[in-house]
Amino acid sequence: MDIYKFAIRPLLFNVVKTDSEWLHQQTIRSFNLLSQTPASWVNQRLKHSLCLYDSRLEQNLFGLNFPNPVGLAAGFDKDGVAAGIWSNLGFGFAELGTVTFHAQPGNPRPRLFRLPLDKAALNRMGFNNRGAAAMAALLAQQKQKLTQSIPIGINLGKSKVTPLETAAQDYLDSFRLLKDLGDYFVVNVSSPNTPGLRSLQDASMLSAILDLLRQENTTQKPIFVKIAPDLEWEAIADIITLAKTYQLAGIIATNTTIRRDGLKTQVIDQTGKSPQDEAGGISGEPLRDCSTEVIRFIWQQTQGQIPIIGVGGIFSPEDAWEKITAGASLIQVYTGWIYEGPLMVRRILAGLLSKLEQSGLNSINEAVGLQAKIQKF
Repeated sequence: MDIYKFAIRPLLFNVVKTDSEWLHQQTIRSFNLLSQTPASWVNQRLKHSLCLYDSRLEQNLFGLNFPNPVGLAAGFDKDGVAAGIWSNLGFGFAELGTVTFHAQPGNPRPRLFRLPLDKAALNRMGFNNRGAAAMAALLAQQKQKLTQSIPIGINLGKSKVTPLETAAQDYLDSFRLLKDLGDYFVVNVSSPNTPGLRSLQDASMLSAILDLLRQENTTQKPIFVKIAPDLEWEAIADIITLAKTYQLAGIIATNTTIRRDGLKTQVIDQTGKSPQDEAGGISGEPLRDCSTEVIRFIWQQTQGQIPIIGVGGIFSPEDAWEKITAGASLIQVYTGWIYEGPLMVRRILAGLLSKLEQSGLNSINEAVGLQAKIQKF
């Protein structure tokens, strides 16, 4: 029996009604302690219970080896304090951040809400983090301990105090501090919680950021751009063109959505308001179909030539398979992991192996874009 789903989650969500952000902070603190004791008995038990190793799930992409396609999305470990634990929890890679050049407190609380009826979350965190210099110092200190089997990505955002016209320099300053400490990097221009940030998805503004990063990126670290699910197809096509021009490693699709249609939640308990009256982005199940459509569009436009990391509404092996067969080489989870618990990653991996067998495929790489390929013919 899954103790988390049937006992711990109902207790925290329904009986104690723990504040979402407080619970998240306690979880990160616990993971931080575990990450500092890599040889501990607890870590060995975690590996035994939560990890699943199978060569059919491995991929080598943009020069990095991924033991499986399921990663932790940005936003969970904002400051990289638990960077050493994620491989023990079954993940094939993990993305730290979002980190900004200037340390910042983020938006006023409360700013993170569960929507259980929708299997969703609403957040307006506002890139709260200790800043790029603090993350760099922490990762440099832990570097010897972090000789692990999974790639670690770093998600870069714009500092709130930085004007939009100097955003490119802000991203560059963060990248300079962190470029030797991450395996890949993500330009996050799609969070709805920093004023004006999404305007950086415009081709001219995004190209200014990518141009500076390309000049600085002398060691050829893979760089991604993370986009919103609410863009028009024409705007996504422009970003695809930029990805080709600047030889980006790929595109992450997608960030949270500002749409509110179809939600079952009428009132958020902490505020007494409806989700429609609350600022922020929605993640979880309401995002699932929209993010898959964006993945499918990118794959079709590029014929699978640009790797895609798929994010949004992944709770089950079926959700993961849908994203992968739509065109995602890798997938990331966050909200689903909160709802389903730590056993979710292993369940998804076991389910993907079953899907491969049912489809007569020998590796997860063969499943990428399979749905689009079938529809094409």
